[in-house]
Parts: sequence; C-alpha cells; structure tokens
Amino acid sequence: MTVSHPLIPESLRDLLADREPEPDVSGAEWLRRLPSLIDASLARWDLVPDGEARHGECALVLPVRLQGNDFADSAPTREAILKLTWPHDEARLEHLALRHWNGRGAVRLLAADPASYGLLLERLDADRELTSVSILEACDVIGGLMRVLDQPAGEQYVLVSDKAQRWDAQLRHGTPLVPRRLTDQAAATLAHLVTGEVDGRLVHEDLHDMNVLAPLVLSRGDWLAIDPKPVSGEWAYAVAPIVWNRTDATAAAYNQRTHVRLRADIVADAAGLDPDRVTHWTFVRLVLNAVWAAAYAPASDDFRSRMIALSKAFSD
Repeated sequence: MTVSHPLIPESLRDLLADREPEPDVSGAEWLRRLPSLIDASLARWDLVPDGEARHGECALVLPVRLQGNDFADSAPTREAILKLTWPHDEARLEHLALRHWNGRGAVRLLAADPASYGLLLERLDADRELTSVSILEACDVIGGLMRVLDQPAGEQYVLVSDKAQRWDAQLRHGTPLVPRRLTDQAAATLAHLVTGEVDGRLVHEDLHDMNVLAPLVLSRGDWLAIDPKPVSGEWAYAVAPIVWNRTDATAAAYNQRTHVRLRADIVADAAGLDPDRVTHWTFVRLVLNAVWAAAYAPASDDFRSRMIALSKAFSD
C-alpha cells in the first residue's frame, strides 16, 4: 500500500519504489514508513517545514525552521535541514563522519537519529552547487576541501583494503561487455595499490561538485561538502568522482583525454596528493564502474560506454 504525504515528492517515490534491500529495507517498504518518519522527526526536534522538499537518489531533504532553543549556537538563524535517508550501507555512518568533521569543510551536523537514518543539518544554499563554477575551478575547490577534511579515520569505517578484495574478484572474473585488457590491467593496478598504505584517513568517497554547496553564513567559508560516503582510505582514492561527473564539460573539451587527466591533476595538486596514485585509483574505479554497469545492460549501456572511454584516458 502506498501512503501519501504532502512533503514526499512523487519523483522520490519513482526513484525508490523498485529498490531492493541494501541489505534490510526495500525502497517500497521505506516509502511506506516515510510519512511516520517525517512526523516523528518534526516532533523530536521541534521543527516546522519551511520550504519545498528536495531529494537526491536516496534521501528526502526538507527545509525546516527550529522552534526551540536546543540548537541556537549552531543555527542562530533557526534555519535547518531535515534529511531522511533510505537505509543502505553507504549511508550508515554518514552521521559519524559529519560529527568527526564538526562543520570543518562539511555541512554541520546539529543532531542525528541513526536508527531512522535521520539527520538535522545546518541549512546551506541549495541553489549554489559547485557546478555553478567552471569544472577546473571546481577541481581546485575539491582538492582544497580534501586538505580540510583530512583526518584519521576511526575503527567504525569500512576499509578500502577490504573493499579491494571484493573488487579484485570482480575484475578478475570480468564481463564480456568490458574489454578484457582493461579489467586485467585494473586488477593488476589494484594489486599494486593495496601493497601500499591505503587505509587510515577519513575519506568522502563521493566528493564531487554536485556534493558541494555554498553556505548561507559567510563565516562558514566559500564551499562545504555534503552527503559523505565515508570510508577509511586514502584521498587519492577519492578523486575519481570529479572525473566521471560533469559530462557536459567533458563533451565540450577539445581533447577529452587531456581534459579529464587535467581534472585529476588539479585535484591532486590542490590536495597535495601523489599524482601517480591518483591516476591509478581513478583508472581502477572507472573500470569498476563499467563492470558494475554491465550487470544492468542494456539500460546502462551509455554509462558503461562512458566509463570505458574515461578509463582509457587513465590506462597509460
């Protein structure tokens, strides 16, 4: 049964209705629970809706106004965001990462209810994504944010080296829809990468220009990261998302290979990263994206083809 609620966009229902559990709650089941989660969260933190709801791939984002004084120091304007996320592994520790960063380089966490995947966050300017600047300027900003966000990771976070064990099996098994040359090279590159120090830093593994917003308060700086997918790894591993996003800029480039390589180089320089490890991790993650997309062919053919083309730019 579908439960309606005036604060839930139909487009979010369309996105999540067919999602399989990852690992416990299907998208459809979460959508049935969502009205009560909204009402409970508004009551828990004494909030009133204060604008049009938005959403990404997995979460409802609702502007709210604080009625009480519990968060007066952190949100003096009484403006905040209520974020309710479909429960899945990547989002399980988002609240911990935001708590560890404590508003430094990232959106400030005001309160969390981990059991419901509910977060109360400072309100940022949702109409000013980092996509509003040129892609090369965005790469420089991303690299600077990596420097600011860099800190030791706690033991709670998934290790990139553990993820690499699963990836190795996927790459070695391969798929007819991705050139064997690329999957073999990616497997060999991954084996080389994990012989070094790959764990230990708190890394946002999905840091790109659509996950960076401008603050509403000038004292908070120019740009802040949102929607962390936290892992214990190295920052060279996290450059890939800024390479595979902004397809418009890639398509407009005179030389696409030079353009996407330049993106990675700018991030590496701004973040103070080893450019060779950035190149190698970016190549591996692009090939892994192509392998993942192959399982959803033909619907994912365009994405897979794009990942293959990008990976070739980093395969030398």
